[in-house]
Amino acid sequence: MDLSRIPLFDALAKRMAWLGQRQAVLAENVANADMPGYAARDVKEPDFRAMLTHSSSSIALMTTQPGHIAARSDRSGTTETTSTDSSLNGNKVNLEDQMMKVSQTATDFAMTSTLYRANLNLVKSVLGRSS
Repeated sequence: MDLSRIPLFDALAKRMAWLGQRQAVLAENVANADMPGYAARDVKEPDFRAMLTHSSSSIALMTTQPGHIAARSDRSGTTETTSTDSSLNGNKVNLEDQMMKVSQTATDFAMTSTLYRANLNLVKSVLGRSS
């Protein structure tokens, strides 16, 4: 059974991939917090409501080894923040804001994976398999 053909599972998988990509961009922001002239970036949030209605597209996955699965790592949805605050060296990374975003992203990922797991258990119980 291909779960990606079920719109809910497809949308949840895409949300988890987006959250993973966002966490990577936020980690880059924190890592470059002392780099002169660096501007913090964020990933534009896709419209997940539209994904549920147009669920025919899928996320292209890239693997580094046959046993590994990783989300696409292109930065096409990455945008610079419009913060006007900068440090003396021209850096526009506010660590407090970045850590708040990291925390919220981790919470959202945990909630989304819990929702995915709960729906998967529901499908398993309907099919007569144990969870």
